[in-house]
Amino acid sequence: MINDIKPQTKAFISACGFEKLTTVQSECLKIAKKGEDLVAISPTGTGKTHAFLIPIVEKIDPTKERTQVIISSPTRELALQLYEVCKTIKEVYPKIRIKLLSGGSDNKRLKEALQKEPQIVIGTPGRLRDLYESSDLRVDHTELFVIDEADMTLEFGFLEDIDKIFSKMVAHPQVMCFSATMPEGLRPFIKKYLENPKVIEIKDNAEFDPDIKHILISCRHQSYEEALVSIMSGFKPYTCLVFANDRKECEKAYEKLKAAHLSVGMLHGGMPQRERKRTLKALMRHEYTYLVATDIAARGLDIKGVSHVVSLGLPSDLSFYIHRSGRTGRSSRSGTCFLLYSDADLKGIEALKGKGIVFEGKSYKNGVWKDAKVRTHTQKREVVALEKEIAKTLYRKKEKVKPNYKKKKTQAIEKIMRKRRQTFIRQKIKEEKKERYRAKAKQ
Repeated sequence: MINDIKPQTKAFISACGFEKLTTVQSECLKIAKKGEDLVAISPTGTGKTHAFLIPIVEKIDPTKERTQVIISSPTRELALQLYEVCKTIKEVYPKIRIKLLSGGSDNKRLKEALQKEPQIVIGTPGRLRDLYESSDLRVDHTELFVIDEADMTLEFGFLEDIDKIFSKMVAHPQVMCFSATMPEGLRPFIKKYLENPKVIEIKDNAEFDPDIKHILISCRHQSYEEALVSIMSGFKPYTCLVFANDRKECEKAYEKLKAAHLSVGMLHGGMPQRERKRTLKALMRHEYTYLVATDIAARGLDIKGVSHVVSLGLPSDLSFYIHRSGRTGRSSRSGTCFLLYSDADLKGIEALKGKGIVFEGKSYKNGVWKDAKVRTHTQKREVVALEKEIAKTLYRKKEKVKPNYKKKKTQAIEKIMRKRRQTFIRQKIKEEKKERYRAKAKQ
């Protein structure tokens, strides 16, 4: 821990339960104390939120009755979660005012709340811009501007709102930009508004290496929701996140789990803001064992105690599978990710294997887990081609019946089946060679 910090900062670190700072937290504190701009690129689960909260506690002056810190968060859920975490600051500065400004809240009440300036403001980019342009939010005294989840802010098209605020500011505050990745589209903004920023990039940190098992479950002829219910009795989660690829699928899965009398909540972008807020708070209080959500919850939300993650198929953007699985196995704890897959997901599974994810095939039947083979995308193509060839032979239009045509048709099908078996054997030989190669590499 850094010794040259205020007693209140040390007390805040202790109140958060930290015995020592993570790498990104320690580096950010050193740079922030010098008043320099910074960009922190760090994977999910490495402590980015407290990497800016700790410097805020160090730098803020609770005796100044003005807005000193603005934190931008790309979604309402992330802003709410950040607001709840920020409340810990009141343990060391009881009289400090912290306000949440996000979409879905009553505009009149927000304006009234800003009449007495809060020292810390947390908000979504659109709402921050609206309140600034209506002169309800003052930014002329802002000393520190934090952009949390900058890659998401860019992805959702909110960087323009922040750009608008910066372009009208009289004084240049210290800027801290936090992101899991550094997309090219973010660089022009950084170059424009950050002055010679120090870049902190955490790539591999053994302290936070996730211990995650990735298990493949074939849906076979079931829907994702039916396959989900069929494995529910096979594991006992502390908290389980179930990710669906769209709202309709999310609602179906929620209804299935609810019908199975499980403690379950739901979170997706089509829900009213008040309901989403209530669901998130209930989850933080561990009132739900299961949460069914779209990928709105896959990025940034730090939900403690997630032991299992279930993906109902793969998202079109495979990086979201990584973000989903990152909700568990945090801070060296173990976690399990189930991927319920259909043939449509096989190509994506191969791509994820190429990124280093090791999958185990499993099946669950009659209360017993068993190892299961996973068909590859290549095998699927070959099998489909063979099935088409058989169908073509069986149902070929007969212009003229020739002698022994039934015998010849049977022989043709037998030839195709031999070809199928040869294809299967060739594939197995390839797999066995790969396994032998891996075994030798480990020796």
